[in-house]
Amino acid sequence: MCASHLEITTMSKRNTQSAKTAARERLRQERERQAKRDKARRQLIVAGSVVAVLAAAGGIGYAVVQMNKPGHWDGLKDASVVAPANTTGTKGTTVVLGKDSAKKTLKVYEDPRCPVCAQFEQTVDSTVKKDLDDGKFKIQYIGATFIDNHDNGEGSKNALSALGAALDVSPEAFLEYKTALYSAKWHPDEQADKFKDDSYLVKVADTVPALKGNAKFQDAVKKGTYDAWAMAMSKTFDDNKDGVSGTPSFVMDGKKLTADSQGNPPMSVADFDRVVDAALKG
Repeated sequence: MCASHLEITTMSKRNTQSAKTAARERLRQERERQAKRDKARRQLIVAGSVVAVLAAAGGIGYAVVQMNKPGHWDGLKDASVVAPANTTGTKGTTVVLGKDSAKKTLKVYEDPRCPVCAQFEQTVDSTVKKDLDDGKFKIQYIGATFIDNHDNGEGSKNALSALGAALDVSPEAFLEYKTALYSAKWHPDEQADKFKDDSYLVKVADTVPALKGNAKFQDAVKKGTYDAWAMAMSKTFDDNKDGVSGTPSFVMDGKKLTADSQGNPPMSVADFDRVVDAALKG
């Protein structure tokens, strides 16, 4: 082999080797770059997953906090109470109506949503009002809200608060408004929680002369001025010492007035007169 051919062959081998080395180096560098890209991608995926988990946990945590927050009414159980005018006693929960000259007091337990209370009011209310006007007895009103507990409602509490607003106007406005709320026209079916709506309560109040267009009354209803008072009054029912657990119930001198041996309340004028007259003589 001539020298020139040998040199060319040797140079060719060196070029081939150099090319292979360069190719391997480029491959190594590309693999390193790819490895870095893969690592960065994995880090982003992990970071994204962590953020997603934290966000989900935060969302769940927020939902749990919201679920465990007391509702509006439950939050008022220990709130400061604004008592309506014409009340006495602890937190203004003693509501006595009638002439001071009356010797005895009839306790009347009622829940605003109670259908049996509505039946009693529609049948016997005029007799009760006449007895009050005649000074036959005074009435101590105790408002209950237990029907709300049956369907997670708000109507009993909201109506009781509105009754507080009416009582702040006058005892007469309170009695007339109570009559209107229990009337056949306005008292809703027990399954319909219409009293939870302030606008409905104001609409009923517009049928009472002393409350019609009464801005102070309407403002108190819409702002819930007497919401805490309603909860305090409801607790008075819950904690009563008269053995009363349902409505309507009537108590005089610590004794429940019932129309029969089954303990049913007097639901007719005749039964009401009979049991009240007997209690007044006792």
